[in-house]
Amino acid sequence: MKSLRIIYMGTPAFAISPLEQILESEDKVVAVITAPDRKSGRGKKLTPSPIKVFCEEHDLPVLQPPNLKDPALITQLRELAPDVMVVVAFRMLPKEVWSIPPNGTFNLHASLLPKYRGAAPIHWAIINGEQQTGVTTFFINEQIDTGEIIAQKSLSIGLDENTGQLSNRLEKLGATLTLETLDLIATNCVNSSPQPNNNQASLAPKLTRENTQLQWDQDGQHIERKVRGLQPFPCAWTMLSNNDQRLYCKIHDVYFIEEKQPLKGGQIFVENQQIMVAVPNGTIHVKRLQLPNKKPMSDKELLNGYSVDAKASFENP
Repeated sequence: MKSLRIIYMGTPAFAISPLEQILESEDKVVAVITAPDRKSGRGKKLTPSPIKVFCEEHDLPVLQPPNLKDPALITQLRELAPDVMVVVAFRMLPKEVWSIPPNGTFNLHASLLPKYRGAAPIHWAIINGEQQTGVTTFFINEQIDTGEIIAQKSLSIGLDENTGQLSNRLEKLGATLTLETLDLIATNCVNSSPQPNNNQASLAPKLTRENTQLQWDQDGQHIERKVRGLQPFPCAWTMLSNNDQRLYCKIHDVYFIEEKQPLKGGQIFVENQQIMVAVPNGTIHVKRLQLPNKKPMSDKELLNGYSVDAKASFENP
């Protein structure tokens, strides 16, 4: 089996495990492309991506092009003579880039395509109550997440699993699948297949302020899944109306109790030093939350120094 020359592309921590696995193989990473450093934190300090930090620790050459269509970049990539490009949690590539390697450019996607095409497949799989998900490698083409499938691996989603926990498991599974895909390419054994155009296709759109807000007139099961699906990032949120104030409130952990509930959805009451919220088919126990300029805390910790009035509620959008 021949050794492959690889250009690797990725930005978040999810892309580290596959890169680690490649470095332990016979293949050679000739360059890593990641996003430019971004300003973050209160001081707006330039912060490198997790992949850049990893590359600096392992003496890997890093490119951070602001423009992927830059002719100078295209020339540089061609001169690196990659056999294949591997993309994990990066951005959409122009054809001028993904068409360079003779063996193609493949992407590792954290879903069982064609389900959950888009930017947030892990989050939406949990939010929508899927029992199974997985990882897919596919050849990149002109459209997002629609190229021919090379290989897939699946796993079950835990009943209480959040996105952070599931992401960690998918990252390891994805690292294994990435190596297996490279082996298929190196041995000329790839037998890719077009994605089916049927009802299995679903979308995983980018998370926004609007679609991460909780709706307390929805069933408790959906609210509980949404909180888990948005944990630890970007986090579900709601507006708290209490003591003649409206406060932005992040919700980190909840527990749903299915029962008859006469109260209006979103109405808050305190029971046994616990923050409880009425929903149409029961009660949500808000176990962990975060008020503005405060650290996340349990409901009991919050109630030690915070009063909840009789009219308190979490507002619906």
